[in-house]
Amino acid sequence: MDTSKKRRIGSLVLVGVLSLSALLSGCSSNGGSKEAEPTTPAKALELKDGKYDPPVTISYLRPWGPDVKFKSGEDQDNNVHTKWAKEKLGIELKNQWISPSTNNAFETKLRLSLASNAEMPDIISYRGEFNLVRELIESGKFVDAGELFDTYASDTWKSAVNEDSTVWYPYMQDGKRIGIPILDYAYNGDPVMWIREDWLKKFNLKAPQTLDELEVIMETFTNQDPDGNGKKDTYGLTIGFKNWLNTWMSEAGWVFGAYGTMPNQWNLTKEGTLEYGSVTPGAKQALERLQSWMGKGYIPEEAGVYDETKAAEEFTAGKAGIVVGPHWMPSWPLEDVKKNNPNAEYKAYPIPSGPDGKAGRHGTSNGNGVVLINKDMKNPEVFFTYQNELFDHFANPQEGGEFEFGFAEGYDWVMVDGKPSTDASLTNGIAPEKYTLTFDGARIPSLSMTTLAKLASGEAPATPFERKIKSGVPTPMLDAAKIVLDQKDIVFNQMFTGAPTMTMQMNNDILTKMEKDTFSQIIYGKTSVDAFDSFVEKWKSSGGDQITKEVNEWYQSVKNGK
Repeated sequence: MDTSKKRRIGSLVLVGVLSLSALLSGCSSNGGSKEAEPTTPAKALELKDGKYDPPVTISYLRPWGPDVKFKSGEDQDNNVHTKWAKEKLGIELKNQWISPSTNNAFETKLRLSLASNAEMPDIISYRGEFNLVRELIESGKFVDAGELFDTYASDTWKSAVNEDSTVWYPYMQDGKRIGIPILDYAYNGDPVMWIREDWLKKFNLKAPQTLDELEVIMETFTNQDPDGNGKKDTYGLTIGFKNWLNTWMSEAGWVFGAYGTMPNQWNLTKEGTLEYGSVTPGAKQALERLQSWMGKGYIPEEAGVYDETKAAEEFTAGKAGIVVGPHWMPSWPLEDVKKNNPNAEYKAYPIPSGPDGKAGRHGTSNGNGVVLINKDMKNPEVFFTYQNELFDHFANPQEGGEFEFGFAEGYDWVMVDGKPSTDASLTNGIAPEKYTLTFDGARIPSLSMTTLAKLASGEAPATPFERKIKSGVPTPMLDAAKIVLDQKDIVFNQMFTGAPTMTMQMNNDILTKMEKDTFSQIIYGKTSVDAFDSFVEKWKSSGGDQITKEVNEWYQSVKNGK
């Protein structure tokens, strides 16, 4: 899967995982976590006409993914973005070294640097492996970035972060904000239900509002030959739970949401505490429903070995009539639906409710990565000058501003017959915002989805950002975005975003295997749904109760800023 497409989620899976807080107070004095001792800061550099003169250099590291493409003659250190930073701001950007993100090459090289106590760059920007960020934070080489943020970040940037202050939680240690969260668009991975509209029309069926109504549709799609090929080779719903039930695409977390919980994550209760969603009574009811669907052939028998992409292929290939996933799926992979069948139609619908009128979906974090600042960086305010410029002028461009149509003409936009165009066939996938220190330039979380919903309501685009979205987004995506916002009150957010607690480190592998084995056996009907009760008892006695205590202690600590 193309990395750029995968990242439209806001990651989905990484979102819940790249949460770090590497705080672990239980480290020993010989080889454990060190408290960063900041050097005496140099006098802040002054800007002359908006730039540094002479230029100042920021050394940095970030993984370079296969989705990042350069024009001939340009590379990671010499391109339209580095030229802009130097000419506009007097900032020279220099990779300390360059490594691809594939095959863990970047992670391996950075770990070797840490192990050899090599000099770190001024800035490390990273989205990816959970444990690596923990190792970086625990190294003691990075400063309390929260204080710097409060001092130097622009109002626009601060306002964007303040849309959800929990984005700081993964990077807090002893009340300090060690890393600055990289922001993504809000609700970017929250799911809607995609249904083959032509199949609904064929059988004169209405969109489902409840699970019971959904079952009528799945029965029809499974047993009444919706594709008209004379074979019994279709399914009502495609899901893939090889990686888990609650993932970023082709998922089944919404079934649990219909019973008031969300599996494989820590949810906030009415009492203000956190509970693990996989061990609640609602989880048992959801498993019973999934067991019924598997027994009736409504979902593929291979669902347990399908990952998210493979499961989605059942929908794009015309084998399944329903798939659940993010609003951006028309861009990928649902464009293959019409490639495989030009007469096919699909449409987004709200997540259906359960027997008690409840509906629920997993939420997407506003954070998607972290920036760490070297405690020995002489002038950290320079990074904020750079990032402030992107938040103030690129994130939501002004009329007539330098980023009105995109980052740079001839790169992510071109003029065609006197009008700006971002047509991918003309830009050849060149996207200078992907060259930036924070991977996407700058994103204001609420801006994308509210714009999509506005356009879906029929309002005309009125700003450069809105016009850019309008020109590049298919109608089904607009409609799906409006559904996402209309159902924003049904979201279950992952509330534990810290480093693994002490008991998690010791017991999580065992507990995770126990959970996956039990759930899989129930769904496939190899054991009674009552096996869930003994699983919960064993989960609690095998460390689950202690983990729950530790998770809630963490939650109270970050909530209170301690």
